[in-house]
Amino acid sequence: MFSSKSDFEKYINGKRSAVIGVGISNKPLIRYICSLGAKVTALDMAEADDPYIIKSIDEFAAAGLELDWSLGKDYLKALHGFDIIFKTPKMRIDTPELISASKEGTIITSEMEVFFDCCPCRIIGITGSDGKTTTTTIIAGVLEKSEHNVHLGGNIGNPLIDRLGDIKPDDIAVVELSSFQLHSMQKSPDIALITNITPNHLDVHKDFTEYIDAKKNIFRYQNASGILVLNGSDIVSSEFASEAKGRVRVFAGKITRAGDDHKPFDAYYDEEYFYFRSGRSLKLNEIRLVGRHNLNNYCSAISVLKDLADDDSFISFMKEFAGVPHRNEFIRTVDGVDYYNSSIDSSPTRTISTLQGFIDRDQKVVIIAGGKDKNCDYTGLGDMMLDASGKIILCGQNSLLIKESVLDAAKARRTNDVFIKEVENYDEALTVAGSLANPGEAVVLTPAGTSFDKFRNFEERGDLFRKLVKEL
Repeated sequence: MFSSKSDFEKYINGKRSAVIGVGISNKPLIRYICSLGAKVTALDMAEADDPYIIKSIDEFAAAGLELDWSLGKDYLKALHGFDIIFKTPKMRIDTPELISASKEGTIITSEMEVFFDCCPCRIIGITGSDGKTTTTTIIAGVLEKSEHNVHLGGNIGNPLIDRLGDIKPDDIAVVELSSFQLHSMQKSPDIALITNITPNHLDVHKDFTEYIDAKKNIFRYQNASGILVLNGSDIVSSEFASEAKGRVRVFAGKITRAGDDHKPFDAYYDEEYFYFRSGRSLKLNEIRLVGRHNLNNYCSAISVLKDLADDDSFISFMKEFAGVPHRNEFIRTVDGVDYYNSSIDSSPTRTISTLQGFIDRDQKVVIIAGGKDKNCDYTGLGDMMLDASGKIILCGQNSLLIKESVLDAAKARRTNDVFIKEVENYDEALTVAGSLANPGEAVVLTPAGTSFDKFRNFEERGDLFRKLVKEL
């Protein structure tokens, strides 16, 4: 749409611009386009008396930015007469108000789409149903160790649009991309990684097919010089190789049998060691970030960076990196019990991966779960919870779905060795957890649902849990 940063800057000056959603990514966008002379109206479904909105209005006013506002349940009624509309990532492109605006000749875009149009450097994009943020952080961290100038952003909660002026052609942008951001994208990163694809966000996408199709935009617009990195052990995304226009790299994970053919892989691991294609190896107990899923994240990152970083940079990073906040984040030990915050676990598959990490290191857990359902598949969740513990505290909208999965698994096993307690809040959950956990065990928040039943985002949910644990 826009050929360069200067092209966008020339266009936006004086244009009537609507920004839908005053969240993490769109606040920097508003500041940026205001600085370029845009006439901005901010639209948000939150009411005018919402504390977050009041704070946002005060922040913009203090910065000398004059905005018009459309707030509350009818906030989209003001969506006409604009030259350009920047939608919030979660808003569907077929929303009636956007369709009407498009028929009027309004440009419909987003903060991420404009960034892709204007970014002057190579872009590495990461998407998938699980492991996006950790893998994105690994890739950026290893690149920095290899002395590249890196710009980390996207769905990871770090917008880049207002930093375009600082990005040089020889830099590298490392961008996490959600299905919402990808859904209307018409440009792909130079290097694209898909960690895996399982049913997710089906409360927004029409069905799993649409979700998959959105993910494909990460490589759909690559040319012959593009690189697509796929998970060879993932049933869905591994099939994308035949659709790629550029080069394809495949990563896998664990080698389980002597003689397994691992030669196509740039990295792999067994029960004791992590191996690099060069012949270098690292004992698993030297890798600070625990969990089989995180070993897979390292395998994928090595495939992405095979021409950009050496083994030494990876080995140094792997020995140091303890993980990303809210992703199986260790908080503290109380009376011999370890407490972990994995608020990012917004789907059953994420919770399954988190619990597998505790099983792999033979540590029993007390599980605190529950959040908003995304029309997800709960198959396998109950079995994993019983394998990890059988002590389960539920707090959230999808509690019944989780409980049904656990009870079905217990019935199939013909066991009554399961404890399930439903509570109203995390204060109560931690009181119950403290009475159940034995020294040497762990208490882990792994919701298996989004935060939107009780919180604005998963960070707010995890921050509250961390605060309460620190007060124990």
